[in-house]
Amino acid sequence: MKIQVNARNRAYHFQAHDKEQMLFAGLRSGIDLPYECSTGTCGTCKARLIDGKIYDPWPEAPGHKYCKNELNEFLMCQCVARADCTVEVGNFVYTMDPGACLPRSFFGVIRATRMLTPDVMHLEIELDNPQNFDAGQFVVMEAPGVTGFRGYSMVNFERDAKKLEFVVKKKPGGGLSQWLFDSGSIAGRPVDLCGPLGHATFFPNVKKNILCIAGGSGIAGIISILARASQEQYFNEYRGYVFFGVRTAKDSFFLDELEGFVRQFPERLQVTVVFSEEDAPASLKQAHPDLLFGTGFVHDVAAQAMDGKYQNIRAYLAGPTPVVDTALRTLIVKGKLTTDNIRYDKFS
Repeated sequence: MKIQVNARNRAYHFQAHDKEQMLFAGLRSGIDLPYECSTGTCGTCKARLIDGKIYDPWPEAPGHKYCKNELNEFLMCQCVARADCTVEVGNFVYTMDPGACLPRSFFGVIRATRMLTPDVMHLEIELDNPQNFDAGQFVVMEAPGVTGFRGYSMVNFERDAKKLEFVVKKKPGGGLSQWLFDSGSIAGRPVDLCGPLGHATFFPNVKKNILCIAGGSGIAGIISILARASQEQYFNEYRGYVFFGVRTAKDSFFLDELEGFVRQFPERLQVTVVFSEEDAPASLKQAHPDLLFGTGFVHDVAAQAMDGKYQNIRAYLAGPTPVVDTALRTLIVKGKLTTDNIRYDKFS
């Protein structure tokens, strides 16, 4: 189907495959259409149907509350074209930079899982074809019999990756997370994926100190960023500050991996693990002598530690929406960072 998107600055044309969501078709064509979660929750990809016919496979998606039926508004991340369509978005839209990793649909098989905490799982998926992505990006995943996509950031980083690694948080009522946690052995199960997606990407040519603030499973994309930076020996020249927030010590994970990065660059990389509901146990501090620990909300601990250190900073935020929103305000108000130096993707 032929799709025309009228943006505030110009019109774009692209082809959508049968049963392909309009958002993914546009992104695959190198057009940077507006989106955040890309899973039907945030409403950022809202558009208005001017002409044509569309089908919505998930009319119960939470993001529909941002759409007005009387204006023919719909979510591009959910709807597929049933005929040639003309749609309108209220944003300025531009083409992606040359060399960008364009998203595509692909297939994977779950090969391994392990529990990091009682409600957090590490997931390893073998791909049908090698996949390129940038550090900090995510994909959306769909499992047979489960309605809707769910977004997960890659933990690993490598070019032509033959496998992807994820961190999954169990959420009450979450269709895909319940399928992953409650279906017994899921090794060998197939999943559909689309990506890479996301704007919270790290490139070594940024040539700035980096600040990462993550809550819970949001640490996944930050691990990918640290992996890319370490491969490039980035912290031989620039500094890195990482703040990882969870509720209690029992909710923490990836501490060995984080400490491993610090040990590679002890002079320039600093990682602080923050517990909101307790002080760090002495035994945990002894087990991880190269990590720092704090108590409180992760954005407050980060603000105190970063006082006077915001010069030449690029910040990356990840985690639940409240964590991202409060950290964003802190960086703008206290850190005086401009929005072009803050990168984040919200998983609503």
